[in-house]
Amino acid sequence: MNKKRCSWCVGDPIYEAYHDKEWGRDVREDSTLFEFLILEGFQAGLSWITILKKRGAFREAFDQFDYKKIANYNEDKLEALLQNKDIVRNRLKIRSSVQNARAFIKVQEEFGSFSQYYWGFTQGKTLINKVSVYKEAPAFTPLSVAISKDLKKRGFNFVGPTIIYAFMQATGMVNDHEVNCYLY
Repeated sequence: MNKKRCSWCVGDPIYEAYHDKEWGRDVREDSTLFEFLILEGFQAGLSWITILKKRGAFREAFDQFDYKKIANYNEDKLEALLQNKDIVRNRLKIRSSVQNARAFIKVQEEFGSFSQYYWGFTQGKTLINKVSVYKEAPAFTPLSVAISKDLKKRGFNFVGPTIIYAFMQATGMVNDHEVNCYLY
């Protein structure tokens, strides 16, 4: 039996697997939240499928997104990342990953975990939208604007309102599955 999925993923096995196993699932683990935050930043200006296809290379290049290691990257490591043809080689985004790892650790120190901080914006609840067709979902919301501003104030980079809304969707803070999707 064929599952009815969100229209954005239908027909691409990589997108379908991501949709079925990850997108919109409630993420509370700091390590996974960090990975998504960094990948969403790298996605800016590109398609998400580009990032998904390079995800394994990103994981290898960025020490499985170990934010404690990334926070200590030196210039040699940054230069090596810039030479890695298997990832997105954008100097600002690569440097931002280090800056974001350091800011991430500071948030953990202040709140006990990044998850506590992040999910505090919704009191730990998923916001459920009624999206009929994915193209009707907003690019950003007042909440993504607020989270973006707070993250920037805390030293994060590549966390604009649109990036943060995509992060909210990916990590299950908002449910933007189409109403006829089996995961809605």
